[in-house]
Amino acid sequence: MKITKVYTRTGDKGMTSLIGGIRISKADPRLEAYGTTDELASHIGLLCAMMAADEHPLEEERQLLVRAQNNLFIIGSYLAIDQSQTPLYDFAQLPEGETELLEQRIDQLMATLPEKQGFVLPGGTVSAAQCHVCRTVCRRAERRILELAQHAVVDDILVSFVNRLSDYLFVLAKIINFNAGQSEILWEKPCR
Repeated sequence: MKITKVYTRTGDKGMTSLIGGIRISKADPRLEAYGTTDELASHIGLLCAMMAADEHPLEEERQLLVRAQNNLFIIGSYLAIDQSQTPLYDFAQLPEGETELLEQRIDQLMATLPEKQGFVLPGGTVSAAQCHVCRTVCRRAERRILELAQHAVVDDILVSFVNRLSDYLFVLAKIINFNAGQSEILWEKPCR
């Protein structure tokens, strides 16, 4: 799709158009849902850039993250269609097997990590810390999608994918720290 003009001035009064042309308020939960998926994709883009600069760049994981960004774009398109008024387009349907792909990768990565008990505090290397930011934004995206699902048609597969993506991001942060020789900081109950 060629972008011919960046600004249209049609949103200056707090309204925007969904796919299909329906106008809604920019404060609508639907926009919050797909806006948060867009925010997550942007944070993942920053993570990919940070990982490229790492001593151990984890190219296979960067490729999986770009794939996740593409899937988030599909999810955003899905959420930008009010199916009560506009039919769902093919381009807005998440391909089969994407959630299972994340599950397989999580299992593969977990098998390479030493087992540690306890809650992990976000941090470690810069890339791992950004991975935790992605994870928390992913959880917020999941909450926004679930909120929308209370009032609109939302396929369960979207929620499953976003939920599994947050799990993958948690494991990826652990892998980034492990590969960098960075110990994770475990939460400690304060002494009184």
